[in-house]
Amino acid sequence: MDVTTPDTDITAGTPAFRRVTLALTAAGFSTFAVLYCVQPLLPIFSADFRVSPAASSLGLSLCTGLLAIGLLMAGPLSEVAGRKPVMAGSLFASALLTLLASVAPNWPTLLILRALAGLTLSGVPAVAMAYLSEEMHAKTLGLAMGLYISGNALGGMTGRLVTGAVTDFVSWRAAIATIGALALLAAVAFWRSLPPSTNFTPHALRWREIPTSFLYHFRDPGLPWLFAEAFLVMGGFVTLYNYISFRLLAPPYKLSQTAVGAIFIVYLVGSASSTWVGHLAGRFGRRKVLWLTVVAAIAGVALTVSDQLVAILAGIVVVTAGFFGAHSVASSWVGRRASRHRGQAASLYLLFYYFGSSVLGTAGGWFWARHGWAGLAGFVMGLFGIALVIAIRLAGVPRLQPEATSPPLPQ
Repeated sequence: MDVTTPDTDITAGTPAFRRVTLALTAAGFSTFAVLYCVQPLLPIFSADFRVSPAASSLGLSLCTGLLAIGLLMAGPLSEVAGRKPVMAGSLFASALLTLLASVAPNWPTLLILRALAGLTLSGVPAVAMAYLSEEMHAKTLGLAMGLYISGNALGGMTGRLVTGAVTDFVSWRAAIATIGALALLAAVAFWRSLPPSTNFTPHALRWREIPTSFLYHFRDPGLPWLFAEAFLVMGGFVTLYNYISFRLLAPPYKLSQTAVGAIFIVYLVGSASSTWVGHLAGRFGRRKVLWLTVVAAIAGVALTVSDQLVAILAGIVVVTAGFFGAHSVASSWVGRRASRHRGQAASLYLLFYYFGSSVLGTAGGWFWARHGWAGLAGFVMGLFGIALVIAIRLAGVPRLQPEATSPPLPQ
């Protein structure tokens, strides 16, 4: 049973707040650097291991897929073992698995190590939000959550940038080893900095109650549609980023790995758009904003069909802004609609979110291999088109509670 004791809640400006901020920023950085570090390397995997583009995407898709499954287990496990031990174990294990992946002798071994890394990574996103909700003062929670999500975005961006640059100058193995070493340092910083839980009491797992609490959310008229929205928009977004490197490394563009990796700097635009769109959603309502973000993403994909590099890059920026905006609105909407078992609702949202990345991100390789960029863009626009229909459908779902702003789930 969780107990919230006001005199032990952490407030902004205190040493405890600074320790928590450092620890969870390091945790978010490590998690998403490890998760996405291979994305710029997919063309190299395809060439070095002589596999198709779709098969090369398994280096990312298996990781995100196992992470999605692990989310369902890590949260309940932390109820027994404690929040900090589960997160620390997650960080150390994923760092070591990443270091091992850098010396994988063949493609199957690399995939196994990436899949295991995804499973171990699930301990952070599944538990960090629970830790913050229990330990932070209500007035400080939004700031703490925002800083944690910023660490996620920074890690995802840095992981891609570092692997691109190190691969250009050394090799992809050195690049992955660098990420593994950074992740190990982040795990040490996390363990030394995060204060132990004070508002949490471990309790025995009631396994028979878990399926019931998860299934409860599918009886809501809006939550299943929000889960589907997560599956589609994340799947389309990751598909675009998975295969844009294949296009830009090849003629007529022939960009370097460093240049392709630098494209991920546009994640900064995404982080800014999620904040701005979140503000608009709080002012005008999620129903009036969500569909506009999906329209923006569709327009961005259309721009990438051009042969002009400037138009392609502009399209990527627009897609990124639209995706982050849609994710911000949809994830915060989940928290508002779930009247009970909010932790399970968040886990289900993230489950569909990462399954979209895993399943659709790999499926996009078929369209790229057979129909080039036009085929892949058509596939992604189709996914976003269905997401648009769902967004419009959500506008008509009855309100269960007043609209309010709540922090989005981590990417």
